[in-house]
Amino acid sequence: MARSKKTRKGGENGPKFAPRVKKTDRNAVDGKKSESGRKSGSRHNEALLKQASGSGAAVTKDARHGSKKPVALSLPTSITEPLVVKPKQPKITDEQKLLKLEEDPRLNQLLDQLEEGRDLSDADQKWLDAQLDKIEQLMQRLGLTEGGEAPAPSPKKQLTDDELLNRFESGADLLKDYKKQD
Repeated sequence: MARSKKTRKGGENGPKFAPRVKKTDRNAVDGKKSESGRKSGSRHNEALLKQASGSGAAVTKDARHGSKKPVALSLPTSITEPLVVKPKQPKITDEQKLLKLEEDPRLNQLLDQLEEGRDLSDADQKWLDAQLDKIEQLMQRLGLTEGGEAPAPSPKKQLTDDELLNRFESGADLLKDYKKQD
């Protein structure tokens, strides 16, 4: 078979190129993009910016400039300020809690309004009920509740010395019996 020379034309299967456009038409299409933002190097030329804007106009500082405060590049050798530990507040006793709740001005104001016959809002009523429940619980813990609601536990019968001695001796006998079983 005879050798055929390659041609520059691609034929039907060759790559398709965009049609040729004159140079004058190309510049009009592409055009230069409008500039947005500051000029390059503008943060280094604050003096030029001040001159351009005028000496009377107030120029805002460039936000890209960082702090001028020097930074220590070495670690401190010792801590100058000792760590301050806050002293823990002592726990409030039940009696103190009760006094604090009873002296609350909002509680007193709402109780006065109830005595006068005024209606309270839902939020105030809920708060008042919660405070009264807390006061009641604290009074029960302290044993200050008025009689009638819960009977006080009756004190146990006092045993005489002879009864206590008999009880002690019977316990000793039970211990001996338990040791014999092993």
